[in-house]
Amino acid sequence: MRDLIALPKIDCHLHRVEPALFPYRAETAYVPAGQEIGTLAQMRAVFGALGVTKALLVQPTSGYGPENGVMLDAIARSGLSWRGMAVVGPETSLEALAALKQAGVVGVTYHLTAHPPGHYRGFAALAEKLAALDMIIDVQFAGEGVFEAWELLKDLPVRVAIDHCGVPDLAAGLTSPGFKALLNFATRPAETVIKLSGYHKFAPFPWPFEAAHGAVAALIGAFTPGRCVWGSDWPFLRVTERVDYAPLPVLMAKLVADDAALAQIFYHTAERFFWGG
Repeated sequence: MRDLIALPKIDCHLHRVEPALFPYRAETAYVPAGQEIGTLAQMRAVFGALGVTKALLVQPTSGYGPENGVMLDAIARSGLSWRGMAVVGPETSLEALAALKQAGVVGVTYHLTAHPPGHYRGFAALAEKLAALDMIIDVQFAGEGVFEAWELLKDLPVRVAIDHCGVPDLAAGLTSPGFKALLNFATRPAETVIKLSGYHKFAPFPWPFEAAHGAVAALIGAFTPGRCVWGSDWPFLRVTERVDYAPLPVLMAKLVADDAALAQIFYHTAERFFWGG
């Protein structure tokens, strides 16, 4: 019987949403509220209860956009033991990126689903700076958006992390051109890891999101546990049904029977890729 609480875990996708201390931008398109609020104290309580030892915070576009202070404050309060993915514009200077890296930021987000097609073609100069600093592109796309992501990223000498299993179109099937393109990311010359997270974004409720299991197995097979990481997506913004934190590592353990592979996905891949360990 596995002791999942004792097994070290790094949560590689979650958001701090704390408007009482860090008010939302006035022009935000979406205002998280109610159960979508995720404070630093609540985050620490969840981590302590479930054996999560480190976190990779992703700057939430909902509420905050490029105002990274809510994330940077959490990293600072962790004693710089946590890491972050920032939201920045294409004009961001090398010096500004270096300052973010010094503050614990390991990369920036390319949120393709939040912008019209072609938006990130204007980020070529930023990608060069990220490569120079050995920082990461954290990319989110969905369904057919995999083709735009591939054309944008395939030749860049920048390490890449893919959010939420690539949000595949499960109705199209695992032999579809879109899913094959997603698996092809494992062949990029610059290393790519995939986050085994966000099943609620592409599989029907309820938990345990059984329709996602075949896709997750295929992703682990293509990327190998050495390029797969685990994440929760806490505090679950914009969901239509209840999602809880505690069952998510349990589900990961159900999907990965081998103890060494599970330890790799829960901890060792993230420690190496995001922390340089």
